[in-house]
Parts: sequence; structure tokens; C-alpha cells
Amino acid sequence: MNKDCIGVIAAMPEEIAPLLGRVRDVRKDKVGGFNVYRFSTGGGTPVVLVESGMGPKHAAAATKLLIEQESLRVIVNFGFGGGVLPGLEVGELVLAERVLLLETGGVSEAAGCDPALCDPLIESCRSAGIALKRGTFITAASIMNKKEVAEKFPGMTNPVLEMETAAVAATARRAGIPVVAVRGISDAADEELGFSLEEFCDAELNIRIGRVLWCLAKRPWIIPQLLRLASNTKRAGKMLAPCLELLLEKI
Repeated sequence: MNKDCIGVIAAMPEEIAPLLGRVRDVRKDKVGGFNVYRFSTGGGTPVVLVESGMGPKHAAAATKLLIEQESLRVIVNFGFGGGVLPGLEVGELVLAERVLLLETGGVSEAAGCDPALCDPLIESCRSAGIALKRGTFITAASIMNKKEVAEKFPGMTNPVLEMETAAVAATARRAGIPVVAVRGISDAADEELGFSLEEFCDAELNIRIGRVLWCLAKRPWIIPQLLRLASNTKRAGKMLAPCLELLLEKI
């Protein structure tokens, strides 16, 4: 068991790959059904990154695995997110000061970033020329339309829609471990797609290629939207990776 380790959780390979491309000596393993990547920061601190899969259920299970397997100083959750209100553009980076869980029954508060961690990380990024905004992450328990979410949170500063952070934060809080969460914007508030990602997934929110192909066969006009989304996520990943590399070094 690593002592004083940094745990990291991200949902998808597309979110993880840009970071792994910037670090050395990555060791890949399979633990409890999850892909696990091990490496060290430039200062020698061990890092264990778990690819959780999409959604709160997978994120909570990945967090639990990390806590059981490692002695953690902090958990970092990162990935892509959608801008809920105008003001956040593709590629911009947001740090969660506050985290909300949006479920059918309403909205509940989850743990945000500890100010003792948040303020120095913002300053470290600023000094390195990386613009990291403060905002609120809205974790949806299921895939939701951004317009519907925007109507629930008018006037909020830099709200970001995603699907994992509240579950990571709640699981970590029960173990007394602080969480830092960062998202790169992959789709701005005015980017509404003619499909739902849920159409590509099974009941467990795992993307299935057969479902993707079926949707494309029925609606070939969404192909340009998919290509634009792929380009946006690539841009978000390119901006997110150096920020994460710096944060892991400074935490």
C-alpha cells in the first residue's frame, strides 16, 4: 500500500489519455474490474488513477476501491463537462468550489474543494499562465439536457454539468479524504446536440458500439455533430492535461 498517495478518478479513456501522455513510467493494471494507472509526479509522489466509467454509481465504486487499496492524501476528480449557462467556452478550465447532486427528487449539496486547497491551486495555475476558473459542478444522476438544468440554476457563476464529482466527493468525505475536482469544458451552453449520449449507452452507462452504429444508421445527419464534439473534447483534453500535471505536483 502506497503511503501519502494521490488518488485520481476520471470516467473515460478520452479524458485520461492526454494526462498519461505527459507523465513517465506509467504502469497499467486491472483491479476490481477497473483500469488502474500508476505513475509518480515530478517530485516523486505516487499517483494512482482509476478509470471509473460514466455516472455516479461507477464513480462511487471507483472511489471506494481507491480508498480500500491506497493510503490517500487527497483525491482528484477530473474530466470533461458542459457549460450550463453562457460564459464558459470550449477548452476553459473550472475548479469546483461547490458541488451539487441533481436527482429526480431535487438538489442536494455535496462537498466542494477545501478553500485551504482551492486558493493555492488557483494561484499556482495563475502563476504558470493557466486560467483556472472557480465554479459549481452539478452532478446529474442521469444524462440530462443542459437547457433543462439551466432553468433550475439561473444566475449561478460558472455552473458545469457532469456525472461523477458528487459521488466521488460523498464517498471520500465519509473516509475523511479531501477532494479536488477540475473539468475542461467540452461543450458550451449554446451547444445542444441532436442526440443524447444515453442513446449510445446500456443501462449501466457503458458506451456500446452497436448502439452508436444503430443511431448513426437512423440519423446520419448527427455525424457532423459527433465530429464537432470529438474535436471539442480533444481541445478540452489538451487544455486540461497540463493543468492536472501542475495540480498533482502542487497538492
